[in-house]
Amino acid sequence: MVADERLLIALDVDGTLIHEDETVGRAVADAVARVREAGHEVMLATGRSWETAAPIHERFGLDSEFVVCANGALTMQRDPEAPLGYRREFVEVFDPSDVLEMIRPHLPSGSFMVEDPTGFRRYTAGMSEWELANGEEVPFEELSAHPATRVVVISPQHDEEEFLSIVERMGLHKVSYSIGWTAWLDIAPDGVNKATALERVRERLGIDRANLVAVGDGRNDLDMLRWAGAEGRSFAMGQAPDDVKAAATDVTGPVVDDGLAQALDGL
Repeated sequence: MVADERLLIALDVDGTLIHEDETVGRAVADAVARVREAGHEVMLATGRSWETAAPIHERFGLDSEFVVCANGALTMQRDPEAPLGYRREFVEVFDPSDVLEMIRPHLPSGSFMVEDPTGFRRYTAGMSEWELANGEEVPFEELSAHPATRVVVISPQHDEEEFLSIVERMGLHKVSYSIGWTAWLDIAPDGVNKATALERVRERLGIDRANLVAVGDGRNDLDMLRWAGAEGRSFAMGQAPDDVKAAATDVTGPVVDDGLAQALDGL
């Protein structure tokens, strides 16, 4: 394939590539393989750390030049000499102290997790559903001791509407943040998101903006979907919230119906 004809296809992981139980639909696996074999650059753009994204990357047999992790705060680049074949190429960090102290009075019973530039996670009680093999439980006060690529806050006792209202009242500034499906807040360095990382990747690869494709299902995908859809195409998964669907150029089927395969097969 001529380089100028290549598509840059950025794929969210959870709720897009894989189901909630981390299984993969056969139609999705086949569709990803087809676009890769056609010569397109297929890459992950996920909120996951590299340590939890790498097994998904490997499961789909991806060999992309870059992998965007931690909602854009970390971009891995292929390097045969590095562990798992990738090195940390771009890392965005911030001091989490102020934002943690600002949030805690609003969510006193919330659970917190801070991921540092190496991918190590420090978390408070209540984050047990996370894949926290590369981390340790610490007192809240210790969360501020290291620079962060991301801060995650969950508050399961609030429904989505209550949580949205609480976050709005916080007046978060000098950070980027996205709100998950339920009571889930994901905070990144100011001005950093999946789209900012992917634009850097696009420039490095020399791919035209008209050849962008992005697929996602969450509010942390809003910037990415708008970025790709400005001149290319973007797909919101069928189960995505309405504001995510509105940010995309197209809406495909839900993850349970292998919506990603439908999107990729129609390119």
